[in-house]
Amino acid sequence: MKSTRKAYGEFLLGEGLKNENIVVFDADLASATQTQMFRDKFPSRHFDMGISEQDMVGTACGMALSGKTVFASSFAIFLTGRAFEQIRNTAAYSNININLCATHSGLSVGEDGATHQSIEDIALMNVIPGMKVFSPADEIATRKILKQCLKLDGPKYIRLGRSETPDIYSSDEEFELGKSHTFGNGQDGTIFATGMTVSIALEAKQILKEKGINVRVVDLYCIKPVDKETIIKCAKETEKLVSIEDHSVIGGIGSVISDVLVENLPKKITKIGVQDKFGKSGNYKKIYELYGITKENIINKFI
Repeated sequence: MKSTRKAYGEFLLGEGLKNENIVVFDADLASATQTQMFRDKFPSRHFDMGISEQDMVGTACGMALSGKTVFASSFAIFLTGRAFEQIRNTAAYSNININLCATHSGLSVGEDGATHQSIEDIALMNVIPGMKVFSPADEIATRKILKQCLKLDGPKYIRLGRSETPDIYSSDEEFELGKSHTFGNGQDGTIFATGMTVSIALEAKQILKEKGINVRVVDLYCIKPVDKETIIKCAKETEKLVSIEDHSVIGGIGSVISDVLVENLPKKITKIGVQDKFGKSGNYKKIYELYGITKENIINKFI
C-alpha cells in the first residue's frame, strides 16, 4: 500500500539511474511531490524553480525542446491553475514532449483545505487540444503508465494523489493509451471510476455481489483519449451506469462518459463526485463521506 506520488518519486529515481537524459522540474515542493528522491541522487538534473509554476512549465518546455526527457511537478491546483496558460500555449500548442505530473489532486489532499484541493484539473487538462490525461489507481498503475508516457510524444498530464492507496493491480497488467481496465463482467450495472476511487468502487462491487447484484468496475486510467469502445459496450450490456470520482462532476469522468453516450448510445448515468461545491479541510476519508464519495453511496444507487 503506497501513495501514487511516492510511486512517482521511486519511478523517477529508477529511470534516472538508467537514463541520463531525464531531467526533473519542481516548484518548491520536492519533498511533497517526492521528486526529492531524484534530486538527492541527481542534483545537477533536478531544477527547483521556486514558487513560480508558470516559469517552471515554460523553462521545462525549453529543456524538452533541447532534447531532454522532461518531468515537471507540483500540486495539481498549482500546476493546472497557475500555469494553465503556459501548459496550453507553450506545451500543448507546440506539441512539446513533456510529462506534467501533478500530485495532491482532489479532496484527498484533506487537511490542506479547499484552496489546495484541485477538483477541476481533469476538466482543465481534458479540454486542451492534444493533451493526454492519465489517472492511475495504485503504485503499479503509476509505474506502468509513466513507463508508457516515456514512449508517447506530446504533452501528457498524469494525476497523482497524496494519500496511500490499496494495491489493485498485479505486475503483469498492461496499460495503454486510450484503454481502460474492466473488473468482472456483471450484467446488473457498471461502476466507472478513476484514481483513488477505483478501490472504493471495487469494495462496493464485492458488497453488491454478496447481495446478489453483479456489477462490473471500469478503471478509466486513461481519461483522454477515453476508451469509448468499453463505455459503449458497458452501456449495451449492463442495466445501470454509475461514475465515481474525486473531482467535480462538472467536467470530470462522468461528463466524459456522458459525452460518449449522447453521441453513440443515449443512456442515463448517475454521477458521484463533488456537486458544484468547494472542498473542506479535514481527514480526507471524512471529507469523502461528507461529499458522498463512498462505497455506501454507490451501493445505494443499485438497491
